[in-house]
This record gives sequence, structure tokens and C-alpha cells, in this order.
Amino acid sequence: MGHQTGKNHPSQPARPALRKLSAMNTPDLWDQTSGVYTAPEISAHAPLAERMRPRSIAEFSGQEHLIGDGRILRRMIETDSLASLILWGPPGCGKTTLAHIIAAETKSHFIFFSAILSGVKEIRETFREAERYSARGIRTILFIDEIHRFNKAQQDAFLPYIEKGVVTVIGATTENPSFEVIAPLLSRCRVLTLQQLEPDAVRRLLIQAMADCQRGLGDLSISATDEALDFLAAQAGGDARSALNTLEVAAGLASAPLSNLENVGSITLEIAQEALQKKALLYDKGGEEHYNVISAFIKSLRGSAPDAALYWLARMIEAGEDPIFILRRMIIMASEDIGNADPRALQMAVSALQAFQVIGMPEGRIILGQAVTYLATAPKSNASYVGIDSALAEVRKSGALPVPLHIRNAPTKLMKEQGYGKGYQYVHDYDDGYAGQECLPERLAGQKYYEPKGHGYEKSIVERMEWLKNRKDRAS
Repeated sequence: MGHQTGKNHPSQPARPALRKLSAMNTPDLWDQTSGVYTAPEISAHAPLAERMRPRSIAEFSGQEHLIGDGRILRRMIETDSLASLILWGPPGCGKTTLAHIIAAETKSHFIFFSAILSGVKEIRETFREAERYSARGIRTILFIDEIHRFNKAQQDAFLPYIEKGVVTVIGATTENPSFEVIAPLLSRCRVLTLQQLEPDAVRRLLIQAMADCQRGLGDLSISATDEALDFLAAQAGGDARSALNTLEVAAGLASAPLSNLENVGSITLEIAQEALQKKALLYDKGGEEHYNVISAFIKSLRGSAPDAALYWLARMIEAGEDPIFILRRMIIMASEDIGNADPRALQMAVSALQAFQVIGMPEGRIILGQAVTYLATAPKSNASYVGIDSALAEVRKSGALPVPLHIRNAPTKLMKEQGYGKGYQYVHDYDDGYAGQECLPERLAGQKYYEPKGHGYEKSIVERMEWLKNRKDRAS
């Protein structure tokens, strides 16, 4: 079963050498005789997800790309060639569980460390203890939960001990290590990406928990309808811990009372919905999922997929995203990806922002929906976006080229005497309102930056530009 659960085990005694440290962190799991990992004692009152934590690779479900036969993590364990690792994946996918299993399979000394509660002082105390085990030929696995919460100085403290082999670090993070873990530490670790569990895998875990008489709910003779299991598995969002703990709540609701086993019933869809209440969507406004969802939203708008755009909009609204942030991104998109193919798109996006500021939520969702569907179905062109970037690249390459004399301003007599403005052709002196005069610096004469695509209104722009070119050619 691939899931991570709570980590405190109050019944486990603190090690004397680290009594002060253990008050801040979960006591490490060790055997006083062998000095290696031993499975923790799990209280009968612990949450179901904790009781059902897998104890071996054979019990672990999911992440076959890492622990399947011949896969990288299984090979590391079987050949005793374990390297320091960063386990990157969403909540409940099995990061902490895998760390415990690795320690058990490799017979290693195991220390759990919390990035939230610990500082450099505690890190150094832990490393001194690890050095004593290393001198006895025993590997220490230092599991660091939420490693992304350590600052640069704290992460730097790991480097010499990893380099010397004093510890094998296993860090767990829900954040992209490329952004949250310093480069020297990343270079000394293998990053393994854990995947969100599929609903079918979560469903199997729920069935297993109901059947397990020792650790699960089997002693309560609890059953569940297919609809209830499908609902719990689908709503878990790949988080096995969440699914199992919700199942335990549902089992309590299905019994009346729970202690009277004769009245234990079946978990129905209604009971599962009551137990779940409303699941918070996986959407950390400051984390990677925030950027994943907004990226999906913008790409759906750009890809002229209104249904997908509405779905991602709904995801953000339901997760509590700031609608003003969404609208600002829509304004950018209207200019970047639609541009002159439909000039009204920018007007629509700006109007939507102004209207939302007047109306607010919940009615503001209607304004958002209208703007999203308009932008998604509008013709697309990034010609203006490409044009300004091309012009900027030219400026950076060519520098400040002189302004042609004929289009310079001449507010003084001296400037006029120096030729400023001489030869300027005033377009309104021409019947068709076009003189065809070159306005670029001499070195760049004839250069093109704006190339309209010919979609939507830009088709008219293409025709207009072609006429201007022919008119200029005739004049020359």
C-alpha cells in the first residue's frame, strides 16, 4: 500500500543519547542489541492508515516504476547499493512508508527528522550519533520529512556527512526539488518521482483494510457497496492516507453504535459522502500544483478548448484561488495568444475584471465563465507577442541606432537648421492617407517584426498590409 501517514509513536522510548532531540522529532526506530531498524509498535487506537502501513515491499502497492522487478529502487535494495534519495510526490503516495521499508529491508539504523521542528544544532547532534554507528559498520538512514522546508544553511549542513558516507539521506517533498533543494545537495542525491495513486489502486487498499482482521476493519465485519468504494477511491485524489482514514470514519457511521457489533452495517454511498463531507482539492497556492493548474487553464484557452478551460477554472474557484489572479492571467492571454485576430478579446478580458470587481463572488463566476468561453473560442494569433519580442531582441543586439532625421522632432531653430524633420511626409496630405515613408533606422530599413497570421480579424490586417506594400512599391 503506497501511502504516508502520521509518524509519532508515543510508546517508543527516546534514546538516551538524543533525549533532547527526540522531544522534537519522532524517536528513531532501533534495536538496542543490533542497532538496526525495528518495526514500530502501532497502537490499536492509531488511525486506520497508520495501522495499515505496509511493512515490506511485498505489501507495498503502487509505484511499480520504482519498486517493480528490476526497477531502480528495488535494485538498490537488493544489491545493497542504496544512494541518498529525494522522494518527490503528492501527499499520500507512499514517501514515508517507502523510507521505513528501505530501512527494514537494508537492516539500517533509522532516524526520522522533521524539517519543520529542527535546526542546524539538531542536525549536527544527529550526525554525531550517526558517526558512532558508522564506526560500527552500521548504515544510518536519515529520513527528512518535508526537506523543502529547510533553508540553504540547513541543507548545506548535510553535504559533508553525505559526502563521507556517514548517513544516507532520504528526503521527502511534495514540492519540485529543482526549485526547493539546493544544487549541491541535489547533485549528491537521486531524485525519484512518486506518482499519484490511481483510483483502482486506492480501491484495492480500501478492500484490503476491510478484510484485515489484525490491523484493519475485519474484526468489525464491515462491508461497503461498490458505489461507496468507487466514490471514496475517486475522491481521495490519489491520497491513500486520506482514503483509509475516511473509510474508518464511514465505518463508525455505519455502526450504531460501533461497540454494538450486531448493529454493524454496510457503508453505503450516502454514508461515504457523509464521512467525507467536502474534500479539499489538491491545490497549494504557493506550490507546484498551483502552477500546474493555471498552466492547464491557459493552455486550454490557447488550444480553443472551452470545456477544458471551464473545468480548470472550476478547479481554481473551488480550491479558493483569487479570481483577480485568474482574470489578470486572462488579460495577458487575450493579448499574447489572441491579439489582433480578435481585438475584442482584450476588451472582454479587461471588462470581465472590472465587472468582477463590482459584482464579486458568487455571481462573479458567471462573468468568469463568459470571459473564459469567449477567449477559448476566439481565433488565435501570437503575432503581436512575437513582434514585440523580435523588436526587443533587435534593440538588444543593435543598440540605440540613430533616429532618421526626417522623423525627428524639431522644436528649435538650431534643430531645424541641422535637418531635423526635413523631408517628413505628412500622411494626411495624401489622398489615401499613406505616404510609404521609411521610419526605421537606416540599418534596419525594410525589417519585419510583425507578421499577422491571417486568422480572424488579422485576415483583414494581412490584406491591409499587402495593400500598403503594393502602394509603397509603386511610390518607389
